[in-house]
Amino acid sequence: MARPNPIQFLQQVRSEVSKVTWPSRNEVLISSIMVVVLVILASMFFLLADQVISWLVSLMLSIR
Repeated sequence: MARPNPIQFLQQVRSEVSKVTWPSRNEVLISSIMVVVLVILASMFFLLADQVISWLVSLMLSIR
């Protein structure tokens, strides 16, 4: 397969980008909020799990 020259390449890229369905501003906002909320929930879960495991290990080893 022959490589197209840079001008043909850029024309093909522009053609393909025009076919993309871009999300609306509202969709991006809602998705971003969902990601932030899920990151907060996951971090709270792992913090709690870490504290419980730490407490159990220190209890078993009687380090306190």
